[in-house]
Amino acid sequence: MKNHQQIADALNARMAQLSQRVERLEEDLRQPLDPDFAEQATGMESSEANEALEGASFAEMAQIRAALGRIDDGTYGVCVSCGETIAPARLEALPYAQQCIDCARGS
Repeated sequence: MKNHQQIADALNARMAQLSQRVERLEEDLRQPLDPDFAEQATGMESSEANEALEGASFAEMAQIRAALGRIDDGTYGVCVSCGETIAPARLEALPYAQQCIDCARGS
């Protein structure tokens, strides 16, 4: 498994990507509606999709900030629910995982 600095670097890089995505989505959302009603409907549908993507980006960014906090305070890789170690394979797949697989499943 990577060391904590490598993980933090990867999380910070992902945070930068998400920030750029949010900026693009917000720019798209600020665009005025087309005067054509049919185009407005298409634009509104696109806006709804962009808002959903923006919300998902904000949620992931919050999870990344929490993971960076756990790295800083030395609790990264420890399940916040049961206190057991989170499997390295889970952290490799989801570096901001805060629960072990059993707790995440609700077991």
